[in-house]
Amino acid sequence: MSGFRTLRAQVRRRLLISYRVTPAVAQTLIPEPFRPQIVDGSAVAGVCMIGLQSVRPGWLRPRLGFRTENVAHRIAVEWDEAGVTQSGVYIAERHSSSLLPVLAGGRLFPGVQKCAHFKLDETASRFRVAMSAPGTRVAVDVELGGPWTSSLFPTVEAASAFHEHGAVGWSPRRDGTGVEALELTSSDWMVEPGRLVSVQSSFFDGLPEGAAVLDSVVVMRDLPFFWDTPSRVPERVASHSETVRLTEGSRSG
Repeated sequence: MSGFRTLRAQVRRRLLISYRVTPAVAQTLIPEPFRPQIVDGSAVAGVCMIGLQSVRPGWLRPRLGFRTENVAHRIAVEWDEAGVTQSGVYIAERHSSSLLPVLAGGRLFPGVQKCAHFKLDETASRFRVAMSAPGTRVAVDVELGGPWTSSLFPTVEAASAFHEHGAVGWSPRRDGTGVEALELTSSDWMVEPGRLVSVQSSFFDGLPEGAAVLDSVVVMRDLPFFWDTPSRVPERVASHSETVRLTEGSRSG
């Protein structure tokens, strides 16, 4: 793919909301050769709601970047490369408040984005973020801090490590011929525990009853992030058209 190899941004706020998902249902949401990453008998999926500023190609100065709100619906996955198991996430949907990522995603840089409208009501310790787009709606209310509660991750450090190790995000190509990847890194990776006051996601709420159960949330704030394109791509990746058929079938109940 032509375009910029590296993107940089400053993360104002990133909410990583995790769900326990029935492995059989999670498998219908992802193409081969990926398989759900299993923790304590469940697949792990979730919503990433990220507010970015100073978004720019790696060689531009921060003052030339732009600001955007984004949402990604993700499933933690594994795949094999040369006999070694790798981990990352498969991103079924991406939405953005900015027209530039929508136009450039999947063209100048991996990651197809859809247009969405966002409403923000945030303080230093509470994050109310709502996103609406044709066919998709997300609304979250998260408080910073409080005791850590999760059936997937025994500690917030374990949750942090899980998300950091899933740095490679795969998503459908714009032309439907397979998937493409972005790898996210940060020189100052740090998460804080959060409390889920309320969460609505049409993506997860639309799965069969009981297939997706809210688990936990971690918060990231004021950190530099980098996105790069990995050099290796797994073999035997199914086409986007097959993935769409599987996803629609699983969400019909």
